[in-house]
Formats: sequence, structure tokens, C-alpha cells
Amino acid sequence: MRIAGLILAAGQSSRFGSDKRQAVLPDGRSMLDAVVAQYTEVFDVVWLVVGPLDAFAPDVAKRHGAQCLVNEQAGLGMGHSLACGAKTLLTHMDVTGVVVGLADMPAIASETLLALRQALSMRSQAVVPVYRGQLGQPRGLPRSCFAALCQLTGDQGARQLLDWHQVEAIHVDDPGVLLDVDRPQDLAKLRS
Repeated sequence: MRIAGLILAAGQSSRFGSDKRQAVLPDGRSMLDAVVAQYTEVFDVVWLVVGPLDAFAPDVAKRHGAQCLVNEQAGLGMGHSLACGAKTLLTHMDVTGVVVGLADMPAIASETLLALRQALSMRSQAVVPVYRGQLGQPRGLPRSCFAALCQLTGDQGARQLLDWHQVEAIHVDDPGVLLDVDRPQDLAKLRS
């Protein structure tokens, strides 16, 4: 029974103005390095879903022992990236669940990832971190959701499949589950 990590890293960074995954954090690492390092500390197997012709993410993945999945339809939205990842997950019969994270959320605590992994492995049902009443990221999905994830399109993600207010809430003391870096000012907030 293994819980995998899946990092969606194929976005266009249009609101940021450049490849935000390469933005340098206060500790000197790129945002993507920080996120991949967190996941590889917690999960036995980690995949990054990247776009075609991505020259940056494969080096980051290799440095941390993760693997890249190329989503040829990355420009069509997050749903396509989730579907790409789910198709690979289905081929690994030992993977019983996945924690799906975003490449632009470098402030998530390792304890949060561990709590999600543990809850998902014990109950085999979807889990979501909650900080002060707000649903956050990343989110855990059991194997029973993988086939439906393969059908996703557009930019909706797994919202089409589940009512996240009805799944198991994992209450965490981690504001990082709410902090994604979409614009340069978000990065400035993270630095402060």
C-alpha cells in the first residue's frame, strides 16, 4: 500500500509574468525545488506533471529523485494535467492513493503532508487540509477516484468529481495550505 505524491507543474504562469517555478525563495532555492523536496521527503514515489518542451522541471525532478510526466495538452488546463497523472497512477497497482499538490505552493509544512498521507492510507477516502475553517491544498484522493480523474478536461481539476466540503477534513495549523504564488506580490508576501 503506497501513497504517491503528484505535483501539477505544467501551468503557464500567466499572472506571474515569468516561470514562477524558477522564482527564488528566501532560502535560495527555486520554488519548484522547495516543493519537490517537500514531497520526496514524505512520499515514496513522486511525479511532476510538466508541459512539453519543459527544460527546467526535469532537472529539478532528477535532483530530488522524482519523475516527470509530460502532458502534451498542458495548455488546455489543470484537468488535463490531472488526467495525465491519473493515467500513470492507474498503471501502478501498488499505489492506493495520491496527494495532489501544486508547484506554486512552497510553504506547506511537511507535517501537513504526513498527516494527509496517513489519513489517506488509513481510511482510503478523499482528504483535504483545513486551516482556520478554510479548505486548502494539497488534497488526497484514493485509488477509487483515479479512473474518474482520467476523464478530466479543462481547468476545473477534481472539483468536478467531489464536494470537498463533504470529504474528511484534516485540521492543520499550517497557513501554507492557503498560500499559492500566482503573482509577484504573493511571492513578496511569502518572503515576509
